[in-house]
Amino acid sequence: MLLTITTTVRPATDLGYLLVKHPERVQTFEQSFGTAHVFYPDASPDRCTAALLLDVDPIKLAKARKTPDLSLGQYVNDRPYAASSLLASAMANVFRTAMRGASRDRAALAATPIPLTVTLPALPCRGGAEAARRLFEPLGWRVTARPVPLDPEFPQWGDSRYVTLTLEGELKLADALNQVYVLLPVLDDSKHYWIASDEVDKLIRAGAGWLAAHPERGRITRRYLANRRGLVRTALARLAEADDRPEDALDRDPIDEEPTVSDPAAAEPGDAETGTEAAAPPVPLAERRVQAVLDVLRAEEAQRVIDLGCGSGKLLTRLLQDPYFRSVAGTDVSPRAIMIAQRRLKPARLTRAQEERLSLFTAALTYADDRFHGYDAAVLMEVIEHVDVPRLPAVERVVFGDARPRVVVVTTPNAEYNVRYEGLTGFRHPDHRFEWTRAEFREWAARVAGAYGYQVRYVPVGDDDSEVGAPTQMGVFTR
Repeated sequence: MLLTITTTVRPATDLGYLLVKHPERVQTFEQSFGTAHVFYPDASPDRCTAALLLDVDPIKLAKARKTPDLSLGQYVNDRPYAASSLLASAMANVFRTAMRGASRDRAALAATPIPLTVTLPALPCRGGAEAARRLFEPLGWRVTARPVPLDPEFPQWGDSRYVTLTLEGELKLADALNQVYVLLPVLDDSKHYWIASDEVDKLIRAGAGWLAAHPERGRITRRYLANRRGLVRTALARLAEADDRPEDALDRDPIDEEPTVSDPAAAEPGDAETGTEAAAPPVPLAERRVQAVLDVLRAEEAQRVIDLGCGSGKLLTRLLQDPYFRSVAGTDVSPRAIMIAQRRLKPARLTRAQEERLSLFTAALTYADDRFHGYDAAVLMEVIEHVDVPRLPAVERVVFGDARPRVVVVTTPNAEYNVRYEGLTGFRHPDHRFEWTRAEFREWAARVAGAYGYQVRYVPVGDDDSEVGAPTQMGVFTR
């Protein structure tokens, strides 16, 4: 694998001081699984690029187990081949000083955000380009992720599970390296070694200053720790402590709602000899939910939209990207959620017109608020299940009785579908106060619609299972 780091800070060759690697030399570092080479294809005062090239030796990779010298045992490795995890390990070995933010000769520069461009020409990425954007954009990066085709000569074969990833932004070099180090195996969702308790320490150390506030911290933690539930709970508790939050806010990881591939063969690339096409990567349920909401809003010709309980701003980002929506507002009871939403929107580099369309504020849905008025549609996407049942009538009065938009879109988990999540006991998220079956949701929706003069229709979101229904249920209320 190849990783390049480019800066245009002047003099750009000071990048060599930060990486502790001289720009005029090619340096080689032996790894237990191959060889890492560091060199500078471009080194001038205006622009400097450092490259880390990892050459994996399959024989060394197999022998890394240190098994007895048996005829076959020394060449058999029960670890998966995970190139991105190997590159992350090489980064930790080769750029150890830079990742600590230490520099004997350029200490001030090491502590200063500088313009950086990080490129990985071929990165295994479960979830495709959208997954890369979800992980890196909240950190302030401008993300360009292009799928790599299986074979440019045969476009009908489709895309591989790799992307060409380019990150641009102004960050401290140490922060950039640590973020890439953590997120490489997260995007691949695989590691080349067994996960032990010391991995929690590595994650907390590399994630210092950014992981606790990341809107995808649950998914990052789970994947980095290979879904080892005990380790995940420990890591989330430590992140909560580092972020000065109550421990129970993060001590149980929410269920990963991404579709799983039941047949391993379905995840493999297409067969060049038989001409079979590669299976398309599954679309995450969170993305399908957002798209379903957007489709409903357009169908109902709702151009002024308020996202009630906007959380980290996933829906807001998509609404602002579409000029069809002339006025967009987001509100949440949590000031920290509003802060995260602002951070998520920052790398989108909103135009002046987009900024004028946006309103973002803190408010509670249990109290009438004039700022909720004047919108064509209100969206409560995965919100009502976070409300204590005795307080639901107050939310109903505020949204349907006082704000009274023409359209209200409500999505909530389908409790019947929970049996499809392996190992799940209880609710999908630790903050859920309830999760309704389809019958319970329809009973509630019909009562609310009748009480406040609305009609309601129901839309399944996600793959509709013949036995238990879709994972998410949506109610579209029209006045």
